[in-house]
Amino acid sequence: MADPSSYRPKPGQIPDSPGVYRFRDEHRRVIYVGKAKSLRQRLANYFQDLAGLHPRTRTMVTTAASVEWTVVSTEVEALQLEYSWIKEYDPRFNVKYRDDKSYPYLAVTMNDEFPRVQVMRGHKKKGVRYFGPYAHAWAIRDTVDLLLRVFPVRTCSAGVFKNASRTGRPCLLGYIGKCSAPCVGRISPDDHWDLADEFCDFMTGRTGTYLRRLEKQMTEAAEEMEYERAARLRDDIEALKKAMEKNAVVLADATDADLIAVAEDELEAAVQIFHVRGGRVRGQRGWVTDKVEEITTGALVEHALQQLYGEESGDAVPKEVLVPALPDPLDPVQEWLTARRGSNVSLRIPQRGDKRALMETVERNAQQSLVLHKTKRASDLTTRSRALEEIAEALDLDSAPLRIECYDISHLQGDDVVASMVVFEDGLARKSEYRRFQIKGFEGQDDVRSMHEVITRRFRRYLADKERTGEWVDGDPDATEAADTAGATDGSAGTLTGAADAPIASSLTEDDGRPKRFAYPPQLVVVDGGQPQVAAAKRALDELGIDDIAVCGLAKRLEEVWLPEDDDPVVLPRTSEGLYLLQRVRDEAHRFAITYQRTKRAKRFRAGPLDDVPGLGETRKQALIKHFGSMKRLRSATIDQICEVPGIGRKTAETIVAAFARAAPAAPAVNTATGEIMDEEESDTTPDSPGEPVAAGAPEDRRGQET
Repeated sequence: MADPSSYRPKPGQIPDSPGVYRFRDEHRRVIYVGKAKSLRQRLANYFQDLAGLHPRTRTMVTTAASVEWTVVSTEVEALQLEYSWIKEYDPRFNVKYRDDKSYPYLAVTMNDEFPRVQVMRGHKKKGVRYFGPYAHAWAIRDTVDLLLRVFPVRTCSAGVFKNASRTGRPCLLGYIGKCSAPCVGRISPDDHWDLADEFCDFMTGRTGTYLRRLEKQMTEAAEEMEYERAARLRDDIEALKKAMEKNAVVLADATDADLIAVAEDELEAAVQIFHVRGGRVRGQRGWVTDKVEEITTGALVEHALQQLYGEESGDAVPKEVLVPALPDPLDPVQEWLTARRGSNVSLRIPQRGDKRALMETVERNAQQSLVLHKTKRASDLTTRSRALEEIAEALDLDSAPLRIECYDISHLQGDDVVASMVVFEDGLARKSEYRRFQIKGFEGQDDVRSMHEVITRRFRRYLADKERTGEWVDGDPDATEAADTAGATDGSAGTLTGAADAPIASSLTEDDGRPKRFAYPPQLVVVDGGQPQVAAAKRALDELGIDDIAVCGLAKRLEEVWLPEDDDPVVLPRTSEGLYLLQRVRDEAHRFAITYQRTKRAKRFRAGPLDDVPGLGETRKQALIKHFGSMKRLRSATIDQICEVPGIGRKTAETIVAAFARAAPAAPAVNTATGEIMDEEESDTTPDSPGEPVAAGAPEDRRGQET
């Protein structure tokens, strides 16, 4: 590990001008390339105290052994040079998008004497016009097959073309009218080139001209009683319309645009691009990348733009590029795109209308792409086995941990403190085994005490089950276990899992044959956190006399694995499948805890005086609101008036009136869409409207920090 101060440039040596810089390791390999508006200010950020750097940045500067830079005149030049160097050096710490497949294009070889329509993949060639990319090659062939009726352009290979020219006999397509047969001289090179040019015009979206021309020719043929020719033109029109229907109109103003969406988590990011030409989606592609550096969504978009348009020019760069977040700074990127197109390019975030709706579709595709990528990686049996072996080796376990349990604490500024327990067996999530806990031992925010409480309750229940089945004879588990576990809930069904369950029929099943909750012990307990949380979990197990379960913690900030009583963490390689599995387990525990905590918080915010009335369920609550029309009228109603509601007796009515009397006066409601103070009657009668009122002074759902 290198000390950045050993290669830090001297003060005043770095110029205060735009440029591109490269970090090299001890073997002179380029490991990171970056650009800056001011090289002096940017590079100074890398040589501050290591504790203040992002973990990935810290790893980069300690891996590097030298830094060098190149001064350019403008930020646009810096952007171009950065792209060139990233492509040339392939630095390990830069964001690099990986195509999840080689996307096929519809290509027209306009540089040939007789242009050919074909499917092409890989690098683009000069003089060839490309359309797409398409998701599947068969989609291109279906479209071409329909269009050849109207534009009978050559589609055969060079060998077939030469053989037909030698024998003087065209191929089958020439006989059935789907090729103009330039191989035997049925059409001149110039006329065939014009035909291919018309094919390209149609593919770019200029469809109306050809449809109107064919319809006019069909009408004229019918008037001249050339019915066979009119029928052929009719079929040609139907073929064109069918080809157009394959790409439905998504933007009514015949827009040419590319839409880029990003789905990301802490480890990876997926990018989806929709290519819209003439208002229709002409192609789609997607990339996935590891987030090997500290990066924002805007920076991910900038890297995607570099990879997408780095080798494009002219019409291949559309007039409009719609993105989820703008690069910072924006002007150099926009100028670079404009230079590549040769005319102005608009780079913006869609706010409303059809473009915003289409962007949401692209975002959904990006999210699904990220989920699919993670699923494919997790579903590989060989990969999972290697991950478990790497974990066992790194943590010095006797065998691979086939069952892993992970715990996370979640709260909102100390309120609604909950915990989650997720289970992975053989590297895959076992959602039926998930559990949720309410922290009941104390009030306030203390993640360490919370972790100790949760681990104690979970394994106290495990020991109690072993004692009742005769498996555990070494001690006496705490008799208060039933009260402790009463707050744990089943992650799948949401039912309480207290000690009052049915009697145990066997060591692993209840009387009804279902698996016992908490019956299976894990080989490894993972906690979301560092040394304090790991120590708390280990202390809880020690207090219960359990010494055959390994414990570790995964610190989110540094992605380091902490072991009990070790002062230094275990650092797994970035490419380690074991680290990836631990991260997935940790992230799933975090997601499950956050979901439960938000549910509890939302339920607490929606609570009202009627919730305190014993025996008053949702059906009778709705009947009361429907009868009186609003909570305001119900609050002012007398006992006799409440008794008029079907299903409400006098005793219940008295309890309702008493509950309203005990409740504090409601704070004025505010319409979050307009900021207006709303009449209580209005707010009560429309609780689920888009402008849902929020009580003044109540914490908004997105305020504060969730953990």
